[in-house]
Amino acid sequence: MVAKISYGSSLYGALAYNGEKVNEGVAKILETNKVFCPADGGHDITACMQDFMAYMPSQIRTKKPIIHISLNPHPDDKLSDEQFSVIALEYIEKMGYGYQPFVVYKHEDIDRHHLHIVTLAVDETGRKINDGNNFYASKRITREMEQKYGLHPADRKQFKEAFRLRKVRPEEGSLKKQLASVIKPAAKFYHCPSFKEYRTLLSTYNICVEEVKGEVHGKPYNGLVYFVTDENGKKFGNPFKSSVFGKSVGYEALQNRFKTAKEKLKEKQLAPKTKWGVEQALNRSATREDFRDNLHRKGIDVLFRENEEGRLYGITFIDHNNGCVVNGSRLGKDLSANAIAEWFDRPHPELSDSVQQSEKSNLSQTPTSDEDSVLGGLLDLPLEAHGTDWEEEQFRRRMQRKKRKQRKI
Repeated sequence: MVAKISYGSSLYGALAYNGEKVNEGVAKILETNKVFCPADGGHDITACMQDFMAYMPSQIRTKKPIIHISLNPHPDDKLSDEQFSVIALEYIEKMGYGYQPFVVYKHEDIDRHHLHIVTLAVDETGRKINDGNNFYASKRITREMEQKYGLHPADRKQFKEAFRLRKVRPEEGSLKKQLASVIKPAAKFYHCPSFKEYRTLLSTYNICVEEVKGEVHGKPYNGLVYFVTDENGKKFGNPFKSSVFGKSVGYEALQNRFKTAKEKLKEKQLAPKTKWGVEQALNRSATREDFRDNLHRKGIDVLFRENEEGRLYGITFIDHNNGCVVNGSRLGKDLSANAIAEWFDRPHPELSDSVQQSEKSNLSQTPTSDEDSVLGGLLDLPLEAHGTDWEEEQFRRRMQRKKRKQRKI
């Protein structure tokens, strides 16, 4: 189990980040202490903050009195809510925050379910609690709990995963909630230069998006509708208008994002980084299956489009490290669908089993800067991190930008 500890000054920001997920139905509150939460499963963020403030001393001797902790079990550990609660309460107690007001949230918006804990880092006198060795103590406690509860050992160096959202699963129901948990972050994080690439991206998460055109009161209308699909791409259930999920995933907003994405792909040099990873994988692949596997280990997914005769006519790469979503032709003629098809039509005796085996043992990611990579943003923290919660990382970055602006003022 990996713990990520962050100190901050914004109590409302930490509560709002988690509370909004609860109210959207992609998180739940498991435990609280000295803080009231309604029994209907919702989260009154303002009321919760008032309860916290009742325990906040008037004189605080630190600039960062709020502590925000995420607990991340190994992906192979499938824990019940009861098990999560036991682990969270024991961790809080051993870290010295057992008597503090706190809220334990369980996030379910990605496959890797994990916990978030918000509490106060200062006691009633305003002094910081456990100041000094928190990160070392946390690592020791998580190791002890792994052994005690038979959990898989998790370490940032061993498990370095690219950002991937959770696929929509029609059989689980709550289709609107599942769609929202993918569409909103996908539209914000991934750089899709066109509707075609955006559509391809969503298809990997069992979502189909279609344009709707017509007239309303004599004026032309452009809109979008979203469908859930099964693993074979077959539509499931009724469509959802984009307005159900907010303007950020509507037609106009996405058109602006497509335009911005084209600029970012050039300005931030995201496409060349993706191209480097694709070329490295291709040079070690004798078959499409090898290519797909080698790319996946680099945090890149590939979608092949074929006609009825089985001829490859389109290829799209999704780089989960930097959010780059591009058709092969955008990366160059040598990575277009025709060039890739010709590569696999030729024999490659130079790609021996030993070479391919060495690639499978190499888990290195495509090199990206800390600024551009979601993973990179987590690595500058003095703690272990396992996997990436996109919204969590974006929240952290917003808080950093806010602090920088305040300093300038």
